[in-house]
Amino acid sequence: MDIQPVGAPPSGSRGRLRTKLSPDGPARAAVGLPGLALRGRAGGAVRRPAVARGTDRRPSPPRPPRGHGLRRLYEQARRAWDRPLTAYYLILGSSLLITVLGLVMVYSASMIKALELSLPASYFFRKQFLAAAIGTVLLLVASRMPVTLHRALSYPLLMGAVFLMVLVQVPGIGHAVNGNQNWIYLGGPFQLQPSEFGKLALILWGADLLARKQDRRLLTQWKHMLVPLVPVAFMLLGLIMLGGDMGTAIILTAILFGLLWLAGAPTRLFAGVLAIAGFVGFVLIKTNENRMSRLSCIGAIDLGPQGECWQAVHGIYALASGGWFGSGLGASVEKWGQLPEPHTDFIFAIAGEELGLAGTLSVLALFAALGYAGIRVAGCTEDPFVRYAAGGVTTWITAQAVVNIGAVLGLLPIAGVPLPLFSYGGSALLPTMFAVGLLIAFAREDPAARAALAMRRPGVRWKTIRRRAKKRPSGER
Repeated sequence: MDIQPVGAPPSGSRGRLRTKLSPDGPARAAVGLPGLALRGRAGGAVRRPAVARGTDRRPSPPRPPRGHGLRRLYEQARRAWDRPLTAYYLILGSSLLITVLGLVMVYSASMIKALELSLPASYFFRKQFLAAAIGTVLLLVASRMPVTLHRALSYPLLMGAVFLMVLVQVPGIGHAVNGNQNWIYLGGPFQLQPSEFGKLALILWGADLLARKQDRRLLTQWKHMLVPLVPVAFMLLGLIMLGGDMGTAIILTAILFGLLWLAGAPTRLFAGVLAIAGFVGFVLIKTNENRMSRLSCIGAIDLGPQGECWQAVHGIYALASGGWFGSGLGASVEKWGQLPEPHTDFIFAIAGEELGLAGTLSVLALFAALGYAGIRVAGCTEDPFVRYAAGGVTTWITAQAVVNIGAVLGLLPIAGVPLPLFSYGGSALLPTMFAVGLLIAFAREDPAARAALAMRRPGVRWKTIRRRAKKRPSGER
């Protein structure tokens, strides 16, 4: 059977089928469309009629408006930001990056100090590395613990912290460092600062207390919101101030305010507690010459008549000499005896000198990501204990980072608090890493995050792929 191209149909016969019968085969049909014919089973190729060049070109699609690519990139980033596991990965990634970068900077900033003390150059780094290894174990344990176990741990942790803070004031047991008696020797080169564990204890105990009162609908009354949270916090503050540690007291006060804010304290109540704490702080600063000198060094560019602003000014010198990209790891000048405490309170200044503005902004970005993730965990949960605990941990880490970095920049008085996860000090690193493990556990408890993590397991993904493959039609490859 021959099939010929069919031309344009006559008027009134649009879409009509035209056939040509053959005795040795069935009828074949050709659709009456201009320039188009079907290929027969037995026949040859159907030729398309020649068309003048340029007349068969389809119109080009409209060019996307300017900025369309940026808008699409923004939408993709927003969708990725809104995924259930975003907070989980931000907490895990930013905390580990801060800890690793802190280990590098501790090694670089402490070499000269160790040699001055006739110690090996890696002495402080090895102690910090050991603390980071133990802290990693604590982080993993905390991230796998259920919420009920965290709540059960709050009371023993609070009682243990109070007991150790009382021991600090016992002569012969407590030890003073830089004028503050807040240390306990554990033997050899190891010592413990119980007030750092008091921060974690206040957060867990306060979160459990407020959660139980919220379940009973008691937080609408002032006395239930204040008692016993505020008296216990003031007891911890009193034990800390007996040793003269004003910096830790400031952070503990910030944690207390964070818990009251999350509990929905009225403005008058919040302002009243803030006024009392401010008055007590003013009295403590006014009656201490050392604290007054620190307050007078805010924004100082001169060393002072007796050199009382030496540390603040040399911290600014270190940041200023770093430039955009720094002088390189290990090339700091200020750590050669010019800047006191280069590996603890002022390690951010050494990071600015050796890594430059790019390095300091990276550290700030990591802390901002960690703080945002903590706020997201606290805001997305329906469990009151998780909300209070996550908010308390986020307040602790961000407030301590702001106080430390603000002191290095000359915007706040030098409080003597370390930069969380970054500065040297095992007593500060261990409870902080356990607190980060808390945030990771809370991020995993979200139902959407739990489902997403379950889908990422190899066995589950393989079963899902096989189940989807069985649902495909048989003719589909």
